[in-house]
Amino acid sequence: MDYGTLQGILTIIVMLTFIGVFAWAYSSRRQKSFEEAANLVFSDEEISKESKDSGENK
Repeated sequence: MDYGTLQGILTIIVMLTFIGVFAWAYSSRRQKSFEEAANLVFSDEEISKESKDSGENK
């Protein structure tokens, strides 16, 4: 096996890995969990805002 063959095999492995990650990221099965993860930032702000409001009312 020469260097060119090894490069070709590694290129195919990297390409298949990229396609696998791409398919995993855009699959409909993962959509709900990704949407929840995307909204985590906003849920922390709401919790912080509510705790500040409850502290001021006392």
